Amino acid sequence: MRSGFEEKGVPVSGSGVELTHRAMAMLKAVAAGRAQMSCSCEPDLFIDGFACCDQMTAHALAHGGYLRPAVEAAAGRVPAELTEAGRAALEITVAA
Repeated sequence: MRSGFEEKGVPVSGSGVELTHRAMAMLKAVAAGRAQMSCSCEPDLFIDGFACCDQMTAHALAHGGYLRPAVEAAAGRVPAELTEAGRAALEITVAA
Protein backbone atom coordinates (compact mmCIF):
# COMPACT_ATOMS: atom_id res chain seq x y z
CA MET A 1 0.00 0.00 0.00
CA ARG A 2 1.45 3.35 -0.97
CA SER A 3 0.52 6.96 -0.43
CA GLY A 4 -1.93 8.35 -2.98
CA PHE A 5 -3.41 5.02 -4.09
CA GLU A 6 -7.13 4.42 -3.63
CA GLU A 7 -8.74 1.18 -2.61
CA LYS A 8 -12.54 0.77 -2.84
CA GLY A 9 -12.88 4.52 -3.37
CA VAL A 10 -11.21 5.31 -0.04
CA PRO A 11 -8.07 7.44 -0.27
CA VAL A 12 -5.15 5.72 1.39
CA SER A 13 -2.77 8.09 3.15
CA GLY A 14 -0.57 5.44 4.77
CA SER A 15 3.03 5.04 3.74
CA GLY A 16 4.69 1.96 2.34
CA VAL A 17 4.56 0.07 5.67
CA GLU A 18 4.48 -3.67 5.06
CA LEU A 19 1.17 -4.86 6.46
CA THR A 20 2.09 -8.28 7.81
CA HIS A 21 -0.38 -10.55 9.60
CA ARG A 22 0.94 -9.14 12.88
CA ALA A 23 0.41 -5.55 11.71
CA MET A 24 -3.13 -6.40 10.59
CA ALA A 25 -3.84 -8.01 13.99
CA MET A 26 -2.62 -4.82 15.67
CA LEU A 27 -4.93 -2.73 13.48
CA LYS A 28 -7.85 -5.06 14.29
CA ALA A 29 -7.18 -4.63 18.02
CA VAL A 30 -7.21 -0.85 17.58
CA ALA A 31 -10.48 -1.08 15.60
CA ALA A 32 -12.01 -3.18 18.40
CA GLY A 33 -11.18 -0.50 20.97
CA ARG A 34 -8.66 -2.71 22.79
CA ALA A 35 -5.59 -0.54 22.23
CA GLN A 36 -3.91 2.43 23.85
CA MET A 37 -0.83 4.29 22.73
CA SER A 38 1.68 6.53 24.41
CA CYS A 39 1.91 10.17 23.44
CA SER A 40 5.56 10.43 22.49
CA CYS A 41 7.79 10.83 19.45
CA GLU A 42 7.96 7.00 19.28
CA PRO A 43 4.40 6.01 20.21
CA ASP A 44 4.24 2.65 21.95
CA LEU A 45 1.17 0.47 21.52
CA PHE A 46 -0.59 -1.37 24.35
CA ILE A 47 -3.22 -4.02 23.70
CA ASP A 48 -5.49 -5.17 26.51
CA GLY A 49 -3.23 -3.24 28.88
CA PHE A 50 -0.03 -5.04 27.88
CA ALA A 51 2.84 -3.58 25.87
CA CYS A 52 2.74 -4.87 22.32
CA CYS A 53 5.55 -7.35 21.61
CA ASP A 54 6.52 -5.66 18.33
CA GLN A 55 7.01 -1.96 19.03
CA MET A 56 8.93 -1.52 15.76
CA THR A 57 5.75 -2.38 13.86
CA ALA A 58 3.68 -0.22 16.21
CA HIS A 59 5.97 2.74 15.51
CA ALA A 60 5.81 2.07 11.76
CA LEU A 61 2.00 1.96 11.83
CA ALA A 62 1.82 5.23 13.75
CA HIS A 63 4.44 7.03 11.67
CA GLY A 64 2.98 5.53 8.49
CA GLY A 65 -0.40 7.07 9.20
CA TYR A 66 -2.45 3.96 10.02
CA LEU A 67 -3.21 4.76 13.67
CA ARG A 68 -3.10 7.76 15.98
CA PRO A 69 -4.05 8.85 19.51
CA ALA A 70 -7.81 9.30 19.84
CA VAL A 71 -7.29 12.32 22.11
CA GLU A 72 -4.50 14.84 22.46
CA ALA A 73 -2.41 14.61 25.61
CA ALA A 74 0.98 15.89 26.70
CA ALA A 75 2.07 12.53 28.07
CA GLY A 76 0.79 9.14 29.13
CA ARG A 77 -1.41 6.50 27.52
CA VAL A 78 -4.51 7.40 25.58
CA PRO A 79 -6.94 5.34 23.49
CA ALA A 80 -5.69 4.59 19.99
CA GLU A 81 -7.82 4.95 16.88
CA LEU A 82 -7.47 4.04 13.23
CA THR A 83 -6.94 6.70 10.61
CA GLU A 84 -8.66 6.59 7.24
CA ALA A 85 -5.68 4.62 5.91
CA GLY A 86 -5.96 2.14 8.80
CA ARG A 87 -9.66 1.59 8.14
CA ALA A 88 -8.98 1.16 4.42
CA ALA A 89 -6.25 -1.40 5.14
CA LEU A 90 -8.70 -3.51 7.14
CA GLU A 91 -11.28 -3.37 4.34
CA ILE A 92 -8.93 -4.87 1.78
CA THR A 93 -9.42 -8.58 1.35
CA VAL A 94 -6.87 -10.71 -0.40
CA ALA A 95 -8.27 -13.04 -3.05
CA ALA A 96 -7.27 -16.63 -2.41
